[in-house]
Parts: sequence; C-alpha cells; structure tokens
Amino acid sequence: MNGRKQQLLKRHRRNKRLALLLGLLVLLVLGVFVAWWLPPALLVLGWMAHEAWFADHLFYSPRDDYRYEFPEDCLSVLARLEQGLLQVEADLDGHDTLILELRLKASWLGCWLDPHVRLGNDRQDFERGVAGRRYLNLSGLQVGGLRVVPRFCRIDGELRLHAMRNPDFAAQRMLIIAPHADDAELAAFGQYSRSPGAAIVTLTQGEIEAENYQRLGLDKAAAARLKGRLRAWDSLAAPLWGGVPQERCVQLGYYCLQLPAMAEQPQTPFGSRESGESDVRSVRRHNPFTLPSDVDGQPTWDNLVADLVAVIEHYRPEVLLTPHPELDPHHDHVASTRALLEACERTQWQPNTLLLYANHLHDNDRWPMGPAGNGIALPPAITALPADRLWSPSLDAERQLDKAMALGLQHDLQGPLPLKKRLRRLIQQVLAGRRWPATGQDEFFRKAVRRHELFWVRLR
Repeated sequence: MNGRKQQLLKRHRRNKRLALLLGLLVLLVLGVFVAWWLPPALLVLGWMAHEAWFADHLFYSPRDDYRYEFPEDCLSVLARLEQGLLQVEADLDGHDTLILELRLKASWLGCWLDPHVRLGNDRQDFERGVAGRRYLNLSGLQVGGLRVVPRFCRIDGELRLHAMRNPDFAAQRMLIIAPHADDAELAAFGQYSRSPGAAIVTLTQGEIEAENYQRLGLDKAAAARLKGRLRAWDSLAAPLWGGVPQERCVQLGYYCLQLPAMAEQPQTPFGSRESGESDVRSVRRHNPFTLPSDVDGQPTWDNLVADLVAVIEHYRPEVLLTPHPELDPHHDHVASTRALLEACERTQWQPNTLLLYANHLHDNDRWPMGPAGNGIALPPAITALPADRLWSPSLDAERQLDKAMALGLQHDLQGPLPLKKRLRRLIQQVLAGRRWPATGQDEFFRKAVRRHELFWVRLR
C-alpha cells in the first residue's frame, strides 16, 4: 500500500474502534440497568450486522461522484432509455470500448443489498447506498436496443455514451510487467493467451508473508525462501497454460516491498525482509537469457532498471502492460512502473503504447464489485485521473474458465480461507445475497475472472 491508502485504512480502523468503544459502553449500561442477557445477545447480533453490511473497506462516501475525463478523440453522445431499452443515435462502427455515464440512486433495499444494473445478460454492481455519477462498461454488447434494468437502485438524469477506438493490442508484440507472480494473470490473462508475441517479466520473488509454510516445520526465513522459490516457479510455469512458453518469461528475483527503498537509494542493495537472501540469482536459473545483474546478483535499483532495459531490447515489444501509477496503490506496483519508465528512457527500442492496469485500488477493496463472470464497471475515481483512452476487450466463458484455472496454479492464491472470512462469507450470503465462484476461495477469483479486462491507454 502507498501512503494514501495507509492513511485511509488508519482512519477507517480508528473510526471502527471508536464505534466499538461506544457500543460496549451502551451494552454495559443495558446489562446493568435492563437485563444481564441483553448485552451478549446484542453483541452477537451487532457482530453479524457488521459482517453482513459494514465489513467492506470503502474509504469514500457512496454518494461521491466518480470523476472521469475522456480524450478528445472519444465519441461522446447523449443516450436515452425507452421502456427500458437503450437508444443511441450515433454510428458506433469501429468503436470497441463503450462506457455509459449515468447517475444512480439506491433504493432503501439498495442500502442493504448490492445495487446493480442488468445489461442484457450482464450485471454490473455498485456500492450499497450509491447516489452519484457512475460508469457502466458496455464493451462487447450490442448497444442499440440493449435492455437496461436497475435493481435496488434507479437511474437519474441524462445518460451519455463514451465510445473509443483501439487497435487490437493483443495482435501486437506485448511485454507484461508483473511486480509479482500472478499479476500478469490477474490483469491480462485474456490478452496474453491470445497474443502470439506476448512476453512476461516478473520483478520480485514474492517471498514475504510465508506463515502458511512455517506449518511445514520451517523457521520464518526458510519458509520465506520456499515461498519465493515456489512463486518464482509460478511466474515461469503458469503462463504456459495461456500459451506463453518459458523462453518468453523472465524472473528478475528482486524482493517484495523493497522496490520503493531501492528507488530512493539506487546503488544500495536491499535484500529480503524475511528470507535472509540478498542475491537475486537464486531464482534465475530458468531464465532464457543472461541479464546485466547476473554479474553480481545485487538487488539494487540500478540493476533492476538495467535488467528491464535488457528485457525490452531482447523482446522488442510494441506494447507494454504495467500497473497504473495513479490508480494502483501497491508500493511495488508503483515502483515497477517507475522502473519501467526509467528503462524506456535508456532503450534504443521504443515501444509505442503503455497499457495500464489496476489489480488493487486505494479506496475500494471489492472492485470489481459483484459476482464473478460479469462485466467490469469503471473503478471509483474520486480524484480525477488523466484523460486516458480505455481499452476493454471481452472474454468469452471458455477463456474466463481458463483464466480461473491459471489463477488456481498460483501458490499464493491456493491457501484456505481463515475461519473469520469463512464466517463472514456465510453471513453475507444469507443476509446480503452475495455469491462467490466455485473456481477458488481467494477473493481474486471473484474480482479478476470477468467478461472484461480493463486497460488505460497511453501513447508514447
């Protein structure tokens, strides 16, 4: 997490502690002056209500407008609903990415059940209590005459359709920058699995938070080393399920959550926080070619940038896929894109396009909201983002299932849910009507396996 998200989470936890303290004082008064059994009963009911309706990490008001601007070459036209059918009087031929801007207002039920809009056979969900400007993703749908049915909310005000043209970037040579094993699959499995020229470079081993492996009788350092080896293997092996051979996958072997510190002191080595290792060559034995830092194995920023220069020169991509520096708050994700941009300043080969993705958000941990298999509405943007063009290609049911299986190959997404999360899901299923997919227990199986993938387009 970056500084902004840490502050939001800190404020959220502080407010929750204050509310809990106030609630305990009320329960104490009730227990003393009303009945001894009332506080325990209310405590259980209060906990269930919290898990059902107040456990989401939402660090903005659902009444806030999303703030999006679109580039000048975007076609923006008014639309209307007639008897629940969408009508647009514009020629949309050749426009592949379609975004419908509208205002949603939750009903009273929409404060307790997830408000959503049905778009033909698609469904896109929003925050409980929503009351503001939102953006539906109509890409891949037949817009004229599309049935639009709001549930637990209503549509207010005028509708505007934003239509954008893109080439099929998957037909070009693409290089995916993955800060960790699984980032490429989460963001872009659908695209790299149909791209004949795709390559993937993973920057870190992903060795930290290895408590599950300590149950094998390993100490903390040994568990972290094992996890780093496994996730480094995942970064080379899982892409094969999507048709990307090992000779087009590179593991750089730097260490988790150390990239920002490396950026501030470019020549200083930063070893692992947990494994005790400080030589990135320990997980590079299967790389298809020699990298500049193979000489000394030092985990420094200068070495990382030099390695990325070598990868770009080797694969000569036309398109680079990398985390969105303004939208994705993860420290390593922000630093990965920073390193990539520095590398591009030094390369003789210059890619044409940056495609930006977001596997994490500052202020909404449930986005994309709603069940797996549905479309991806635009994420919350409470602070305006740059006016980038969007590219949102569609994934059919077969490719979605393949994507879910690719995520299942990732060791970091295989662990069992803690008891608290299992209970929370059961309560939310019964009281709030939420559903999770059968393909995997990790939350990313719900969030990432969708009928769309979503990228922000920046030309270089």
